[in-house]
Amino acid sequence: MCQHQPECPTADSADREAARLVAHHPEQGWSLLCNGVLLFEDTGELLPDGQVIAPRRPLEATHVVTAA
Repeated sequence: MCQHQPECPTADSADREAARLVAHHPEQGWSLLCNGVLLFEDTGELLPDGQVIAPRRPLEATHVVTAA
């Protein structure tokens, strides 16, 4: 799929997110990389073979309120 020199990382490599952007739609929350990987705003991914990579962003801190 990639025609860049040097070639972008493949979709099954550990550094797949380093591939070049082909399409970027921040209003919809996703981007398509040259290697066929769909990146989502929540850091989740959809690989070309249909495999889903769960989001990796840290959970937001929650505040615990205790009664005095």
